[in-house]
Amino acid sequence: MNDPFVGTWKLNPSNSQFDPNHRPSAGTMVFELDPQGRYLTQAEGIDAQGRKVAERPQILIPDGQPYPFPDFPGLTAVTARPDPHTLQAEVRREDGSIVGQGSYVVSADGSSLIATTAGFDTQLRRFETRTAWDRQSPGS
Repeated sequence: MNDPFVGTWKLNPSNSQFDPNHRPSAGTMVFELDPQGRYLTQAEGIDAQGRKVAERPQILIPDGQPYPFPDFPGLTAVTARPDPHTLQAEVRREDGSIVGQGSYVVSADGSSLIATTAGFDTQLRRFETRTAWDRQSPGS
């Protein structure tokens, strides 16, 4: 069975709702699945000023268990998969408070993905976004 998340996704800015401090003009997100069932996600794009940007690659382990968040002592990442088309991820402090969270939902036909994320950016500004992504066929 093909996993609905695996593949390359292109940002659809016209169907997205951006935070005032985070307004990309283009973006690509890739989901890969390793043999242990972990997702590797990578995202890059063009910001509102026309500069290339790339997010840190992330590993999502959808088993509901906390894992240390790389390079950030005291933070853990928890990812769950409540249904085959949904991933929910949180990054928590040691006291259980949430630093960042996101949900990723693939449409029933597998052609689109909605990512809803909230948290703090590298400048410690709070953000909330709802981004729409279209599946890209191989080679496009």
